[in-house]
Amino acid sequence: MSGKRKSTRRIPNICIDQKAVEVTLALSRPFPCLCRLYPDLQFREPVSPTRALDSIAAPMRILLVEDDLTVSNALLEVLRRASYSVDHLASAEPAESLVSRIHYDLAIVDIGLPGMDGYELIRRWRRRKSTMPIMILTARDGLRDRVMGLDLGADDYMLKPFQVPELLARIRALIRRCGSATSSELLAGKIRIDLSRRVAEVDGQTLDLTSREWEILQQLVLASPKPLSKQKMVESLSQWDNELTSNAVEIYVSRLRTKLRNCGIEIHTIRGLGYRLDETLSS
Repeated sequence: MSGKRKSTRRIPNICIDQKAVEVTLALSRPFPCLCRLYPDLQFREPVSPTRALDSIAAPMRILLVEDDLTVSNALLEVLRRASYSVDHLASAEPAESLVSRIHYDLAIVDIGLPGMDGYELIRRWRRRKSTMPIMILTARDGLRDRVMGLDLGADDYMLKPFQVPELLARIRALIRRCGSATSSELLAGKIRIDLSRRVAEVDGQTLDLTSREWEILQQLVLASPKPLSKQKMVESLSQWDNELTSNAVEIYVSRLRTKLRNCGIEIHTIRGLGYRLDETLSS
């Protein structure tokens, strides 16, 4: 038995850079599926695992359309550990109508899907006037493929294999673009919000926000000065297996209001619409 050479397995189409993963994601425990496939990967332990996971930004909601289960499982691990809420479908047909019922902040779509391919899915979404940001994630590296995908309405085109930090950076860029933010840093009253670091500071001091409080604050800032619907908050904070109620959102907003006192901004309830973030006169 000792003479047998240890076999290794590789996630197809995903390139994992150990140091980049260590720097990008401080986890309380390793990705289970990555550790099975990469037994030699080492993950650094955060100083306080519970506090680290609670302080990371809560997920904006992402739809992943990918038929390769090995790839999709790895992506689900990566994205959820980066605190994105992710729903996964293995084919395009159910995804076509889903975006008209559920708000998604981003869709990640493979091209080589069974039945309807990713190109046709994107074409139909855009025909339905969907403005949802779309990232194509595929192994097809031909110029015609890239041009076709972008011309059909995709906002980004990323090739497999890829580095996890680059994928997360591109997702952040698409979310900023959708929210009309050109920088990773935003100002609201006395609060400086760093989208890349996922922290909010007042006079150099980090606000003590839970993950869902952060997500609500981030959404309100990106939507400002327009109101943000309560339904969108519910959908972005929920997952298929963990739906949130509107009453729960009201509780999170109430707690966030308390923490934003003397920060130069207030959350106003707009009856029949949702919530809007406004700067106070004293800011």
